[in-house]
Amino acid sequence: MAGGPDPLFGLRNNFYLGAYQAAINNSEIPNLSPDDAVERDSIVYRSYIALGSYQLVINEIDSSAATTLQAVKLLALYLSGPENKETAISSLHEWLADPAIGNNPSLRLIAGTIFLHEQDYNEALKHTNAGGTMELHALNVQIFLKMHRSDYAEKQLRVMQGIDEDHPLTQLANAWLNLAVGGSKIQEAYLIFQDFSEKYQMTSLLLNGKAVCCMHKGDFDEAETLLLEALNKDAKDPETLANLVVCSLHVGKSASRYLSQLKLSHPDHLLVKRLSSAEESFDRAVQTAA
Repeated sequence: MAGGPDPLFGLRNNFYLGAYQAAINNSEIPNLSPDDAVERDSIVYRSYIALGSYQLVINEIDSSAATTLQAVKLLALYLSGPENKETAISSLHEWLADPAIGNNPSLRLIAGTIFLHEQDYNEALKHTNAGGTMELHALNVQIFLKMHRSDYAEKQLRVMQGIDEDHPLTQLANAWLNLAVGGSKIQEAYLIFQDFSEKYQMTSLLLNGKAVCCMHKGDFDEAETLLLEALNKDAKDPETLANLVVCSLHVGKSASRYLSQLKLSHPDHLLVKRLSSAEESFDRAVQTAA
């Protein structure tokens, strides 16, 4: 925010670094402008979404709320269950086509997030590529990495560095890119996560970041220690469970319990889908050979 300190700086940081409950608990900020109050509510509701409290968000945001909050409600609806996905995507297309609100940065961010979930990367980029906020730039980095286009992700990172090199999202995007590039960049990524965990509270997101770096370096024992610490913070976090499945296999331990938890709490997770597909292929092969 030009012309003075950002009153939402601490709140945003908590959200970006995965300290969702801390964001919710510390959201009483006095003397906010109407725009900042909407932004504050948006971050709080997105923190509830990150914690899986979809219904709370759906119930609390009514039809008179600002477009930014309506967009957040749409994300909660989309994530609340497979039966609501079609309705949410249909409403999203309708709103994006509306000239009055279609270019709202929060709506474009939610659109990018939903289409990223759908693995429809071209549709996601249609709404995020123009950028306009640090979150949109960071989402572009994620989308390009999903498309295995680290060259485009690097261009987006350069844009972010040009705007604010020390911004938490610039640092996180840098770590994501380093992980994707691999090699000597893994240590640089580790140091970014380490720096965050020294400055701010340790979160599942940061522990997973450090653990993935350790796995890349072949240090699976250290990765397992970090992931078990993350599991203590959030027993249902899909990335922690998925990383523990992979890590357990490398250290020669059974991964079945973590996999069962992942299947129960996140049946749509990519690892669950891949394993189901592999199991079906195996079963078919067995039947063919029998």
